[in-house]
Amino acid sequence: MKTNFENIGGSYSQQGDYLLPTLTLPDENQRQISVWAMRHRRYLKSSHRVLYYNLLTSGKLYNYLADVERQTENLFEQTIKSLAEQEQVTEKLKAENMMLWVQKMNNIRNRATEIVNEQVIYK
Repeated sequence: MKTNFENIGGSYSQQGDYLLPTLTLPDENQRQISVWAMRHRRYLKSSHRVLYYNLLTSGKLYNYLADVERQTENLFEQTIKSLAEQEQVTEKLKAENMMLWVQKMNNIRNRATEIVNEQVIYK
């Protein structure tokens, strides 16, 4: 007679006189995550431990982080594009005055990073 655990695909291993369930988490750690998802994971682990450990133990953490990654990349790119258009930081400026273009783009990237951190990463 099979146990409920065996009916749902579980198995047991012999440890001395005892049969112990063989428990493993899905192998989701193969997926690479970048700096945005790592920041959010650090934030969850330090500030929202219950959510972090629920996602981790259910095997959904890396799918969740991949979604956060997509959201942040999209927001970051859109914000940079929008700010560059508003401030007229164009390829023409880049050709005419490279140093000014670099200064303005660095400023825009820093502001976009702050916006993404506030709206997605640390929320």
